[in-house]
Amino acid sequence: MAGGWARDGAVQDQIDDTVSDAVAEARSRMPKGESAEYCDMCGEDIPEKRRVALPGVRTCVECQAKRDKARGASGFNRRGSKDSQLR
Repeated sequence: MAGGWARDGAVQDQIDDTVSDAVAEARSRMPKGESAEYCDMCGEDIPEKRRVALPGVRTCVECQAKRDKARGASGFNRRGSKDSQLR
């Protein structure tokens, strides 16, 4: 049940859109093409199993973990609460 001026199902639509956007963003970050034999960041060997599991991989596990940690959370708040608008 939506409240105020929102129609029924509006909250679920926001949730669905947020999930769809997150999936699209994750897919866009997936590596494509031929895998590298050596990490682009540190130069260490990339194990064969990693290259087979993730076609197009360019970094070793350690360097990818550092990149993922540095990326952090991104996106925007669809809820539009008063507090989020003041930031």
